Amino acid sequence: MIGTWIQTVALSWLVFQLTDSAFLLGLVGFLGSIPIFLFSLFGGVLADRLNKRNILITTQIIFMFLAFGLAYLTQSNLITPIIVMIIALLNGTVMAFDAPSRQAMVVEMVGRDHLPNAIALNSVAFNSSRIIGPAVAGILVAGIGMSGCFYINGVSFLAVIIALFYVRIGHIRPSKNHTALRALKEGLAYVKNHNLIFALISMVGVVSLFGVSYAILMPVFANDVLKVGVKGLGFLMSASGFGALIGALILARLGDFKSKGRFVMASCFIFSLSLILFSLTRDFTLSLIILAFIGGTSVTSVALINTILQTKATDEFRGRVMSVFMLTFAGIMPFGNLIAGYLAQEFGVSFAVMASGVVCGIFFILINIFYPQIKDI
Repeated sequence: MIGTWIQTVALSWLVFQLTDSAFLLGLVGFLGSIPIFLFSLFGGVLADRLNKRNILITTQIIFMFLAFGLAYLTQSNLITPIIVMIIALLNGTVMAFDAPSRQAMVVEMVGRDHLPNAIALNSVAFNSSRIIGPAVAGILVAGIGMSGCFYINGVSFLAVIIALFYVRIGHIRPSKNHTALRALKEGLAYVKNHNLIFALISMVGVVSLFGVSYAILMPVFANDVLKVGVKGLGFLMSASGFGALIGALILARLGDFKSKGRFVMASCFIFSLSLILFSLTRDFTLSLIILAFIGGTSVTSVALINTILQTKATDEFRGRVMSVFMLTFAGIMPFGNLIAGYLAQEFGVSFAVMASGVVCGIFFILINIFYPQIKDI
């Protein structure tokens, strides 16, 4: 994960050097995310039909070769913006097939009793790398160049691939030998007809579409609202990451505790309220504190929903359920960024963040009214 963050930072710097265009920076990010929206459901079908470990070994090898290819082309001065876009698109496509198997395999590795702790520890790893990776990338770009960063990312996949060869899990064969399209329709019907799963996935979708888009507006907030410049921007982003790490550590410490549903709802409401408060504050220190709450509650709510989905879904459908989770979690996020950008452009950045908090809060109130069984989990 640290290697991936190193490549992400170096790649954004490479795009900016090649094009001097903020629009193309956004376009590369969009191309890296949109395949998850388009293909993750099919990734879930594969996860339920094939051996998940073998899928992951394949995807990690492709990730590794893409990183090495990017490194070689950059080192040889053959890299162009078009090639960067193609590699971003390919990386996103591979991720669409990697993520459902990765998510669904956790319970098969650790069992249901240890699942909450395992997912929380995965969040710890992700959020730790989110803090460490960009900082290391800044040093490495200056020291060994962008191609060196891409080579390091490529080498980092070897550890994952070797580890996967040591993983031993059974393969759950599908009970019906349907076509991929039929299996996809069955998975969507399963999610739709399972009220609890549908409600939880809807909550993730709203958070992704409206809630987390505050992050892309942070440069504008730092410059125009708080007047703290680029140094302040770094502190603001770190505060959110620090809160996320603390939230993940709390979940890892709690393990398989009771009243997960109440914890989810409380986290969602605090998240919504924190967004509204952040849109209103003009004090830098207070903003840092509120951002820590935003980062922490977003991680605890999504990680707990992930845990509940994996425990409630049957073995036959778990891959497809997690593919819908990934679709709503990561696949629709680019569209949320577009909405946030439009609102900030038309009505101001504070209004955009407040609107996000209000929409999330209203939706969570409706979920609390129409799906009260969530609190009993």
